[in-house]
This record gives sequence, structure tokens and C-alpha cells, in this order.
Amino acid sequence: MSSKFAKDEAAWNTGGHEDFYSYYEKQSGGALARQRFLTIQSTLLRALGAPAGPLDVADIGCGAGTQARLWADKGHRVRGADINEALVGLARRRAEQSGLAIEFSVASATALPWADASMDLCIAPELLEHVADWSACLAEMVRVLRPGGALFVSTSNRLCPRQEEFALPLYSWYPAVLKHRFEHLARTTRPDLAGYATYPAVNWFTYYGLRRHLARLGVRSMDRFDMMDLGQHGRLAGAAIRLLRRLPPLRFLGHVATPYTVVLGVKNGA
Repeated sequence: MSSKFAKDEAAWNTGGHEDFYSYYEKQSGGALARQRFLTIQSTLLRALGAPAGPLDVADIGCGAGTQARLWADKGHRVRGADINEALVGLARRRAEQSGLAIEFSVASATALPWADASMDLCIAPELLEHVADWSACLAEMVRVLRPGGALFVSTSNRLCPRQEEFALPLYSWYPAVLKHRFEHLARTTRPDLAGYATYPAVNWFTYYGLRRHLARLGVRSMDRFDMMDLGQHGRLAGAAIRLLRRLPPLRFLGHVATPYTVVLGVKNGA
């Protein structure tokens, strides 16, 4: 990184921007955020099966701790990590007010503060697109997982033209050189382009690419269609999902039509 660019980064770092903190303080306590995390929780518990006892759960990129509290409410042992100190402070206060014992740490997703094979479940929604060294982030999740443990990731989808990371139309289809230009603007003079995020989205994934990468780490993967509960759909929709699962071209089109990439991975060796 050039010294001029580093200086620009420091001058326009929006992690402490009042709009950033105020937005996440309000958004994280709202009904929509709670419902989104409840949906993730129910999907994971259904896909993985009812646990025999409390799970050790890691909420990576925990923000204000809404998701962590939902798992702690269920009796699981939860730890959270986020690089934003102000949001971690908010997460601690909210957990204390709720009477929940959750350990929150200020830490990078590329250097998690937990021991090897100490977690049953790692959850990282909307994180990988913001982490410069995303492969190190995945390696850390796999490191802290026990054999047979699971990781859940939701992130950007390069295949789908719809996205919510940048206030620009069809952004996921922009060529890399143009993306880099807007990323620089979002980090410097135009933080509003990416919602004042300290780390705007810099990575764009496909399920297929993440599946290959996780396989090299000893993780077998499922996508959003594998995780769907056929019992919650009517006969016609259920038949369509079964057909999509069997026919790779249809599955590919399904990914083109959905704005986010979703992966549930299980670590080998159980």
C-alpha cells in the first residue's frame, strides 16, 4: 500500500463514523435483524440435527451481538469476535443487560482468539466479502472447529446482478478494475457508497469457488438449496427444489437468481 493511500485510509476510516455506529446500533436491535438471525439459527439446527447438549458456538464478525444472544438464549456456550471495538462494547452491554454470559473479544477474523478444535459451530454471515485475506479467515474457522463441526457463511454472489453492498446498479457484474475504483472511493472520499462501512466489500464469490476452496481445507459443503426444508414448501415447490438439486444447470441458474452466496460446511474427521 502506498504511503499516500495509507494516509487517505487513515483520514477517511469510517469505523468510528457516527453514522456507521448509529446505523448498526439501531439496525442490530430491530425486528428484521432478529428475524434474519433466527432464520439462520433454525436452518442450521434443522440441517445439522438436534444437538445432544449445548454447543460451543463462535459468532465471527459478531457486531452488536444480536446473533450471539439468540444462541445463548438457547443454552449454548457462545463466544463472539469483531474487529470494531465500539460494536464489541455494545455487544457486551446488551449481553449483560440480558443476563447472558457471552465472551466477546476485539479480534480479527484472520487471528481468532480461540484454541484449536474448540468450537462445534462457526457462524460468519456477511463477513468474507469485507476481509482482505478471506482465505485466512476460512482457515481460522476450520482451525477452531472440532472434527465434525460446522461452519456457516453467507457472503456476496458474483453470479447475481442484484446486491446490497454498494449503492450502484449491477455492481457484482462490474469488471475487477472498476470494482477496485469504487472500493477506493468508498474507503476514502465516498464512504456513503458502501453505507459508511470501515471495510467495504472487496471480495465477490460463487458457491462453486468456495466449495472447492473448503474442500482443500477438509470441509464438505452444502448450498442454500441443499439446506431447504422440503416440508415447508408445497408439492409444486418441493418438486422444483428436488429437480434443481438433481440438475446442475438448474442449480446454477438458481445461484444466478439469488443475491447472496450461502455455504454450510462440515469439517471432516468426525
